[in-house]
Amino acid sequence: MNRGTVYGGAPPRLHPHTVRERQFPTVGFRRRGLDPQEVRRFLHRVALELATLQQDVARLNDENSRIKRALRDWQTAQTQRRMS
Repeated sequence: MNRGTVYGGAPPRLHPHTVRERQFPTVGFRRRGLDPQEVRRFLHRVALELATLQQDVARLNDENSRIKRALRDWQTAQTQRRMS
């Protein structure tokens, strides 16, 4: 499993195909199923990625609102300038 850069940086961004195609090792001889530790690690990574994406969306929504407000103010100023 890729754990980031040589210097301990964040792992590369997850992509939908990465999640869809992820396979987990099975556990040893006496137990059946997937390795719980591997599953937990992957779920933790998915959760971190989702948190980052949610923060990005919130930041972009704020920026979008700010730009729309600035455009409205500019349009209002232009309209008032033409009328005077």
